[in-house]
Amino acid sequence: MCGIVGYVGEKQALEVVVSGLRRLEYRGYDSAGVAVVADGTIQTRKKAGKLANLEALLGEDPLPDSTTGIGHTRWATHGAPNDVNAHPHVSSNSRVAIIHNGIIENFAELRQELADAGVPLSSETDSEVVAHLLAAALPACGGDLPEAMRAVCRRLDGAFTLVAIDADQPDLLVGARRNSPLVVGLGEGENFLASDVAAFIAHTRRALELGQDQVVVLTRGC
Repeated sequence: MCGIVGYVGEKQALEVVVSGLRRLEYRGYDSAGVAVVADGTIQTRKKAGKLANLEALLGEDPLPDSTTGIGHTRWATHGAPNDVNAHPHVSSNSRVAIIHNGIIENFAELRQELADAGVPLSSETDSEVVAHLLAAALPACGGDLPEAMRAVCRRLDGAFTLVAIDADQPDLLVGARRNSPLVVGLGEGENFLASDVAAFIAHTRRALELGQDQVVVLTRGC
């Protein structure tokens, strides 16, 4: 069980995401991390241990202003609870970042496929493979992140929630779920994804649960 928060809107994403993670820390306290899209890049900060450790790191090494971001608090399954295994995970070309809750049962097979293709793998997690698979699928999908997410999900076995951001599409937040919770929050000019409505209840009470095997696409304002 892990905590997931995603935001796209007009506010500073980092403030919204970290605030949401505070409400979801009960879902995982082995590590925490955040990623934002800023100036055509994805920048991350992540730290082993409780959320307070991440907040201290952000105080020492702030992230740039951004209105699109994701955050994660981890309960470790595959891989030790350390900085490297903390989410978000970023693709080797630095274009895509993902956060994940659940277990990808066929990750060993997918990991070997990526290694055989020369993709560098930095963590011990089952989650990292999704970031690399999304980056690999994007060209064949015409750069369409939602379509790439659908293609990748068809290859995954297990129960999962996934949320992704793309450095080339800074106003886009994409989520998917299979047998794992993901709630959509609809605000005024802003939208949210989270494991639990508690993450965004301070911003909106308009919420709906994403359907089984669905992909949701959220942008600023709609």
